[in-house]
Amino acid sequence: MKKQLFLLFLFAYFCPFHSSYTQNKEKSDESIKISKLFRSQEKLPIKLSYSNKDLKRNTNDSTYIKSELSYELEDGSWKTLEVDLRARGNYRRKNCYFSPLKIKIKKPVTKGTLFKGNKKLKLVLPCSKGNTMSDNIVKEYMAYKLYETISPYHFKTRMVSIDYTELRNKKTENHQLKGILIEDDNKIAKRYNGLVLKRSMHPLNQDAICSVQNAFFQFMISNTDYSTAYRHNEKLLFIDKKMIPVPYDFDMSGLVDASYAVVSEIQNEVLDIENVKQRLYRGFKRDEQVLQQIRKQFLDNKIQAIQTIDDFSNEFENQKEFEIAKIFILDFYEILANDLKFKRQIVDRCRTK
Repeated sequence: MKKQLFLLFLFAYFCPFHSSYTQNKEKSDESIKISKLFRSQEKLPIKLSYSNKDLKRNTNDSTYIKSELSYELEDGSWKTLEVDLRARGNYRRKNCYFSPLKIKIKKPVTKGTLFKGNKKLKLVLPCSKGNTMSDNIVKEYMAYKLYETISPYHFKTRMVSIDYTELRNKKTENHQLKGILIEDDNKIAKRYNGLVLKRSMHPLNQDAICSVQNAFFQFMISNTDYSTAYRHNEKLLFIDKKMIPVPYDFDMSGLVDASYAVVSEIQNEVLDIENVKQRLYRGFKRDEQVLQQIRKQFLDNKIQAIQTIDDFSNEFENQKEFEIAKIFILDFYEILANDLKFKRQIVDRCRTK
């Protein structure tokens, strides 16, 4: 009974404020607090040393291993910080050689360093050994940067080059990797004087504009490995009396097209698509005026989005991978620009349950 009353309270509290934000309320980087670590988009060289085997075996949501993280200063010297590490990402933890990391740094340790203000971070690593895996990291980073052009409510990220020394009993193995540092969700909420919601909320109770932006973006990169209802690869924020979904983890998307990517299962049923590069709109039904508003926003933003992609050209080990990624995003804009395709692939595919 108490749980039901609590849910009714939440419903009554949130629903009256189910409205969209306007452009004049968006806050620029100059007016919101962004930590120094994420103000620069230059690739940051870092060094890590730990046992990959111990990390996977001996860490969980509450158990970490102690290690060190070093980063290169502007003068070429290195600064070393004591950190705690654990493995994250259930699928990649089981199926990849390198597991994504959760990093904790004590506040006194970050004082006077580039990492000041970042007590918690995520670090995305390639799935496997080899240079070809680096291109998947670049494409996933590209996805984060594309979403930055769409919504002010996004994770701040930074690419890093990693000199990783893997401890293997009495031996060591060195790996040169690319990775993505991702800020903690509380940092986004704090920037907008909001909160991170820990409860699941139906997508139709979430802000209409933000929800449709998120759904269009997921369709753009051909990602079905998410759920705003159950907060799977989504964080739900409460900002300005609105519930706002913020996406992350795009390795299963068609844009990244990782070798291990599989079509998502919803309630134990595989979605009706043949592979991850086949787009499927997963957004809920909204007023068509909202859909058309976001359609126009994306089309108006096309030049900026393509420029964002072009900026990554030199990061690819294989230029063919860059060209495939760019064409893939251009195909999305062809769907938006064509009334019949837009109706068939988005409007008519809006979910009702």
